[in-house]
Amino acid sequence: MEIPPEVQVYEVGPRDGLQLERTVIPTDTKVQMVERLAAAGLPYVEVSSFVHPDWIPQLADADELFARIERRPGTRYAGMVPNLRGLERAKAANVDSVVLFVSATESHNRANLNRSIDESLAGLAEVVNGLKGTGAWIRACVSMAFGCPFEGHVPPEQVLRVARALWAMGIDQLELGDTSGRGNPRSVGETVRLLGQEIPVEQIALHLHDTRGTALANVVAGLEAGVRIFDGSIGGLGGCNYCPGATGNVATDDLVCMLHGMGVETGIDLEALLDVAEYTEAALRKPLSGRYLRAARGPWRDPDAAE
Repeated sequence: MEIPPEVQVYEVGPRDGLQLERTVIPTDTKVQMVERLAAAGLPYVEVSSFVHPDWIPQLADADELFARIERRPGTRYAGMVPNLRGLERAKAANVDSVVLFVSATESHNRANLNRSIDESLAGLAEVVNGLKGTGAWIRACVSMAFGCPFEGHVPPEQVLRVARALWAMGIDQLELGDTSGRGNPRSVGETVRLLGQEIPVEQIALHLHDTRGTALANVVAGLEAGVRIFDGSIGGLGGCNYCPGATGNVATDDLVCMLHGMGVETGIDLEALLDVAEYTEAALRKPLSGRYLRAARGPWRDPDAAE
């Protein structure tokens, strides 16, 4: 295996993880979380989403959050934009990095977005056109790229069709999401290699959930296929609306620990990352699923428990 000297690790916890929390997280807590992640060396933090507040009440404070965070040079602060209305909010919030989403399967896309894939692609094309001239950096995710709770196995050619349409819009980076955590090293490698024939592999990122315990193995498969950008969620925060009991994205701390152990540089301070994970646990008042967090810092201590 050819080990790259360095990769980039992106953080999606504040958006992808917190959106599924049942109790409302104070904006002050989110500000601290985002700023601490950036200070730990993350080059990209997905801050929030500009969806209608009725859809995701937990992220209703996106406008205020972007206004309050102190932005560090060298870090992208991204917001998810679902449509033209969300785009106007993102512009007003001075968001310079945008993430777009569409599923690789019709069933999930209709369940998640109430649209067909083609309808979603047409809407996203409008958003991309609306960003022209703004200098915004655009990332687009194909979710359910390695398996779907409704349709099961997803052929790589099906992913390529959606990815090809997104790339033709002029996006800057393509993200492949294993949203349901059904991917395995073989499917990840095969899909990345197929897409890499048409899309520069250095512009392909992997967003891997750990639902079935395969996320880190899939990271290694991605490395072997040439991927150099991987998403993580602090402490393993998150899940999937359509996969009951699913864990979140691979824990950023587990991912960085493994990469550093392999001699792969990330530019991230691992101890600072663990501090953010502990801060997040305390704020949410529950343990997170990250394995390295427990190994390095010991059992979670409930702040409300009697001594």
